Amino acid sequence: MPKKNPTPTNPPRERAFLVGVEVHGQHNLLTLEDSLTELALLCDTAGLEVVGELTQKMDRPNPETFIGSGKVDELKALAEDSLAQVIVFDNELSPRHQRELEKHIGENVRILDRTAVILDIFAQHAHTSEGQLQVKLAQYEYFLPRLTGQWTHLARQAGGGGGRSGSVGGVGLRGPGETQLEVDRRAVRHEIDHLKHELEKVRARRMRHRVQRKRSRIPAVALVGYTNAGKSTLLNRLAKSDIYVADQLFATLDPTTRRVELSGGYQALFTDTVGFIQKLPTTLVAAFRATLEEIAEADLLLHVVDISHPNAMNQAEAVHETLVEIEAEHVPVITVLNKIDRLSDPAAARSAVEHFPQAVALSARTGEGIGDLLGMLRSILYETFSPILVRLPYQQGQLISLFHEFGQVERVEHGRKGVLMQGRIPGRLVAQFKPWQVKPGEKEKEEEDVPMVE
Repeated sequence: MPKKNPTPTNPPRERAFLVGVEVHGQHNLLTLEDSLTELALLCDTAGLEVVGELTQKMDRPNPETFIGSGKVDELKALAEDSLAQVIVFDNELSPRHQRELEKHIGENVRILDRTAVILDIFAQHAHTSEGQLQVKLAQYEYFLPRLTGQWTHLARQAGGGGGRSGSVGGVGLRGPGETQLEVDRRAVRHEIDHLKHELEKVRARRMRHRVQRKRSRIPAVALVGYTNAGKSTLLNRLAKSDIYVADQLFATLDPTTRRVELSGGYQALFTDTVGFIQKLPTTLVAAFRATLEEIAEADLLLHVVDISHPNAMNQAEAVHETLVEIEAEHVPVITVLNKIDRLSDPAAARSAVEHFPQAVALSARTGEGIGDLLGMLRSILYETFSPILVRLPYQQGQLISLFHEFGQVERVEHGRKGVLMQGRIPGRLVAQFKPWQVKPGEKEKEEEDVPMVE
């Protein structure tokens, strides 16, 4: 009888040993133990098998090896005993820390940090050309200061795509006396410049789409939240769609937009965005600027919180800090306390609603509470009006028309620099008028102006 083909097996996972350090005085949303638990989940998502962990509390990092010299010796012994191939630090390591640790631990064990693991996960999960561009830029900017004199796989790729000039394919790039390291760095910088140029095109294209969307008068809602909070599941429920969902960190990177029907014939465009996490690498925030601008330009945010998670409130705070970082804290927010079906006492989630200005408890998986959310969405997007006083430049004719069309105008004064308008506008439009809002205490009238009151 012919032999059956053997069942394919997955390649063995690399063995990873984790290191967590708590530095006195540093602001941390999670405890050392909880942060290491999260790092273990990140490693699992990245395809690593965690085989042990080591922790240390200290007043300040060691300038050479980050952890103390005694801990370095202990770490080396533990890594050898556990046959670890990778050591992953929960803290971001400087290039010097990484080099010194590699010297002490040995060349057979790679030293990584949380940022490197997150970048690797993003690289695995980015499927669109835009997502891949953004991840690649973050990777190159992270690895550039970490290039050593060795020929790395990253350096070999730098600038090589599409046969562009500046690739590291041969010695023809070398100048007089130039070392291989200098060639590598120059090639990577060239690739960074190219990626930034391509992403500016992406940013411009997204900006044009936003302008078209605003002309359609359909409000835009962005879903934000900690990674694995259930944003994609919620969007599937609201839009009756089938966006990819997985119970893992950063399952969705590429933004997806769906039209959602609200009661009374109203509509809204909902966009699922990349999940946040504590210690989100600054290189990723910068590289994903074009995508994250979708959040800052939205009319309303749905902040999805996994209320069943033991660190739910800390995760919510991490999301808020990221919103401040990307300058989106001005956008109105509905807090969605998700996954109440996982709670032994769902009433606990409903009582937690009281801690937020606008919140609803629901289960995106079962549909419980979805009606309450849809009602709140309609109210905020189409029925709730907010008082506002703005001075709009004459170049902002679209906003002036928008105020007249959708707002309740109480006062208009034409001045030399623009139009002072006072009244009430739908809550979803407040963010668009924010840059020109006249704050309490500011002068309402322009000097040397004789306003004409309508």
